[in-house]
Amino acid sequence: MGRARQRTDAPLNRAIRIGLLGGSFNPAHGGHRRISLFAREALGLDEIWWLVSPGNPLKPKAGMAPLAARMASAAAQARRGPIRVTAIERELGTRYTVDTLRALQQRFRKRRFVWLMGADNLAQFHLWRDWRGIARSMPIAVIARPGYDGAALASPAMAWLRHFRVPLAGFRNRGEWSAPALVILRFDPDERSATAIRRADPDWFADHAGTSIRDQLTRRPVSDEDMPSA
Repeated sequence: MGRARQRTDAPLNRAIRIGLLGGSFNPAHGGHRRISLFAREALGLDEIWWLVSPGNPLKPKAGMAPLAARMASAAAQARRGPIRVTAIERELGTRYTVDTLRALQQRFRKRRFVWLMGADNLAQFHLWRDWRGIARSMPIAVIARPGYDGAALASPAMAWLRHFRVPLAGFRNRGEWSAPALVILRFDPDERSATAIRRADPDWFADHAGTSIRDQLTRRPVSDEDMPSA
C-alpha cells in the first residue's frame, strides 16, 4: 500500500489552520516532531510551522549553533511530515514573538494560527514582551512537559489565562477561532531535550558545517553566514 496522503488542504468552508511552534531548535529532536504531530491531530490543524529563531532574547548566545545548522536539524526531523521549517523572522525583521505573530497574520491573511508552547514556556510567559498581546492575537495551546506543569499552573500568566481556558473538544469544533483562548493538551510525556543533546554532544552542529538549506516557507537560502545576532 502507498503512503497515506498528508492532510494539508483545509475543507472549502474554512480557513487553513496552522500551528506555530517557535524556538531555537538547538538542535531539533524527535520530541519536537512528536509534540507537533500530536498537537496537529488533537487540534485538527492542517500544518505545523516551526519558527526557528535567529536569536532568542531570553536565551544566552553562548552555545547557540549557526542558524543553518539548526535549520538543517529541524528539516531532518520534519522530513515527510506536515511540518514546514522556517526562519521567516529574518525577512520580517522581527525579534520578539509578539511582533512576529502580528507580522505573520498580516502576511498570511487566509490562515488561522494557534501558538503552541510547552509548559516550560508558560512558566516564564509573563517575562515575554507584551505576552497579553500574544494571547489576544491568537489562541494558545499548552503542551504538558515533564517537571514544568506545577510551575506553569502557578505562573502569573496562567493566573490571567485560566479565565480564557476552553475545552479541547469545544476549541477543535469551532468554526472560527477567537482569542484570548487557552487549551491544555496532555499526552504521554516526552523527556527528550535539546539541552541533554548538547551536553552529550557539544559539537553536534559540526555535522552540518557548510550547510546551505532553503527556508521551506520563504524559499530563501540559509547558510553558515547566518549566525545568531550579537
